[in-house]
This record gives sequence, structure tokens and C-alpha cells, in this order.
Amino acid sequence: MRLGLLYSGGKDSTLAAMLLDEFYDVTVMTATFEITDDWKYARETAQSMGFEFERLELDRQVAEDAVDTIRNDGFPRNGIQRVHQHALERLADSGFDAIADGTRRDDRVPTVSRAQAQSLEDRHDVDYIAPLSGFGRRAVDRLVESTLDVTVGPSEEITRADYEAELRALIAEADGEESIGSLFPAHEQTYVTGFNDR
Repeated sequence: MRLGLLYSGGKDSTLAAMLLDEFYDVTVMTATFEITDDWKYARETAQSMGFEFERLELDRQVAEDAVDTIRNDGFPRNGIQRVHQHALERLADSGFDAIADGTRRDDRVPTVSRAQAQSLEDRHDVDYIAPLSGFGRRAVDRLVESTLDVTVGPSEEITRADYEAELRALIAEADGEESIGSLFPAHEQTYVTGFNDR
């Protein structure tokens, strides 16, 4: 069965791909608004991990609406959640038997409720799978530490291919780099560079 996985090149989506690869023909799909070319970082990771890679084009209007939401709220959660839902809808329309993401049990954003998952499955005749939904961050970190080489650092410094990077770029273009710090709390991001030698 063919499965499309939303993929950023970070530790969660890479671990999800590894777990699903035992049971599905996995294609990792990096969602992009074509605002930046950061999707290339995910492609590099996918190649180093041996995964088939494709881009998933998103509607730029959704990014602009998400940026408006982030500005109005003063924080990114609802904007990023809106983008994730849009990405899942696009992925569900892409002809896969199953779709997946790397959301964990303790993620604050993005999340997928049971009702949202059921709606996706019913409307698109596709299976939605969240292979990390039973894992907390500590469990993921332990599995990743024993398996993957990962670069970790502040969100503004790590090269990655996630929604936040493109939303940040839109905000910086319109409002200046200094505006980003007031909207996005400091946090760490990850970028997988391959398997480790342990």
C-alpha cells in the first residue's frame, strides 16, 4: 500500500517514516508554499535516509491567512494548525492509500483530533496514521539518539523544511526580521543528517 507522509526532515517525521516503512511503500512529502526553497533540506535528508521524496504544493492564500492569524493572535499556534490541516487535506487528495504525519502524543501544535482524523478518512477514502501518537517527546528522543544523526538548535538557525520557516519568511518580508521574535517563542528545531554509527 502506498503511503504519503508529511515530512520536514526533522526527527519526528523521520522517525515516523522509519516506523511506517516496515508496512507501507512510503513517499515522504514536503509541503511547500514555494515561498522559500527550504524544501531542499528535507529532500537531502530523505535521500540520505533512502526515502522516496516529493513536494506537496500548498495554496499560498492559506499561508497569508495563517500569517494574519499569527499577527492577530500574537502567537503561532492557530496559524500553524490551519496550515497543517490544509496540508493533510492536500495530501489526502494525492492518491495515496494512507497518509501520515509525525505528530506526537504531547505536541501542542500541530495536532489532529480523533474527529478530524475520522473526517479525513471518510471524505477522502484514505487511512490516516499518526505512528508517534503514543510516544512522548522523551521516548522519541531516546529512539532518535540511538539511531539518527541530528542537528539541534534555535528555530531561527536550523535549516529545515517545515511550515514555520515559510511563515517566518512571509512575516519577515512584510514586517521585518525583528517582528518574528515577538510572534514566535524561542524553541529548538531538529534536522536529520542521516543514520548514526552506534
